Amino acid sequence: MSLADIIVVAAYFLAMLALGMWVSRGQKSSSDYFLGARNLPAWSVLLSIVATETSAVTVISTPGIGARGDLTFLQLPIGYLIGRLGVAWWLLPGYFRGEQDTAYARLEARFGGATRRTLSMVFLVTRFLGDGVRIFAGAIPLALLTGWSIPASIVGMGVVTLAYTYVGGIKAVIWADVVQLAIYVTGGIVALFLAFDLAGGASVALAAASEAGKLRVFDFTPSLTIPYTFLGGLLGGALLSAASHGTDHLIVQRLLATRSLADARRALVGSGVMVILQFLLFLLVGTAIWAAGRAPEGMAGDQIFSRFVIDIFPTGLSGLVIAGILAAAMSTLSSSISALASSLTHDLYSSWTGERDPVRLLRVGRVVSLGWGLALVLGALGFHSLASGNDTPVVVLALSIASVTYGALLGAYILSGADQRITGPDVIRGAVVTLTVMLVTIFAARLVAAGFEFLSPLGRLAWPWYVPMGTAITVIVAWLSSRLRRAPA
Repeated sequence: MSLADIIVVAAYFLAMLALGMWVSRGQKSSSDYFLGARNLPAWSVLLSIVATETSAVTVISTPGIGARGDLTFLQLPIGYLIGRLGVAWWLLPGYFRGEQDTAYARLEARFGGATRRTLSMVFLVTRFLGDGVRIFAGAIPLALLTGWSIPASIVGMGVVTLAYTYVGGIKAVIWADVVQLAIYVTGGIVALFLAFDLAGGASVALAAASEAGKLRVFDFTPSLTIPYTFLGGLLGGALLSAASHGTDHLIVQRLLATRSLADARRALVGSGVMVILQFLLFLLVGTAIWAAGRAPEGMAGDQIFSRFVIDIFPTGLSGLVIAGILAAAMSTLSSSISALASSLTHDLYSSWTGERDPVRLLRVGRVVSLGWGLALVLGALGFHSLASGNDTPVVVLALSIASVTYGALLGAYILSGADQRITGPDVIRGAVVTLTVMLVTIFAARLVAAGFEFLSPLGRLAWPWYVPMGTAITVIVAWLSSRLRRAPA
């Protein structure tokens, strides 16, 4: 990096630390620390949700999808919006009845403390696994752009992010997300204009892309094996979004930090619209880079945007994009620290010990935040060690495992409003069966190679169908469990 780029990145680090110190003023309770005293404006939570679900890998990979393919990926975020609409009108009202601290508190009233703690632990394990991988994966392009080693990139991001998250809590996380979103979106817009200019103008680039079929948005092919189809995108995207934004404490924590149910709904639905626009931006960046002749066939899709930044961006602006990638990666890390600490403090520590003193829980929450931050950094370093040489599929495998638990969580919430004869043990049985089946699905390709050829349909299943399948299994098994349990009587 040039001196100007280094100054830009250093200024970004210092700004995040200063932000954490500033918003930490007046914190007196665990509600202040984990929920921002429930007085954050809807627009800031909206932008924070978008930043939270956008990892550095998304910023790097999405242009590669646009450069190598077309715009059919947009069918998935359109499904995301549909799922958020369902959550806004179906699940959110329940979160604003009483004083709920986490996404899983409402399950205790319906199914008991054991179910709440079980599903909270599912969240803790899978969030740790998934975000440890995302932090590692985000360090890869950062190392490429800065010249740092991958471990140095992980530790650098981790130290700064842990510092402002530990001090400022969720309020620091949300306001940092707002800044981070602005930075990486600005970098995307700059990249789009530079690529259009190299291609001879936007009209020339888009005409070439249209002629090559790269502006197609909808694929109506009826298939369970093609990742991005109209039905798969809408149904799979809707249920994935319903699970991630209605049952995952990473997002629910932000919604609980708003001032009212109406504000939470505006933030949630508005984030769905913005996510579509964000993906469109980065897909068009890839399309424009392709039209400019900067996406040669031999180059991996994930390297297209990084290489464009290195080769084309002027000094100083490349520092902005590096800061943007840092922003996306740090947003993932800070959000995970806060959500994991909140869930462990309230769902496990408070539930087991009976501790309700908000001042005491604030102190415990800070210590737990520190522990989770260090654990995530160590986890990312561990994935870097596992991914050396030819072991990269371990990373892909871990990301897949982290994504398949949403069906069990969404199924539990559907059951909470269903037949009253279904109890907590029934839900836990449904979740256990679901996780088992989904793990078999993840390993299906390897099991087929080992001789279990009857699993080949599972091995070919496109990942957007994981959540619909997992949700259905949880609901069906819990329902059957409730009937079989009562049958002898």
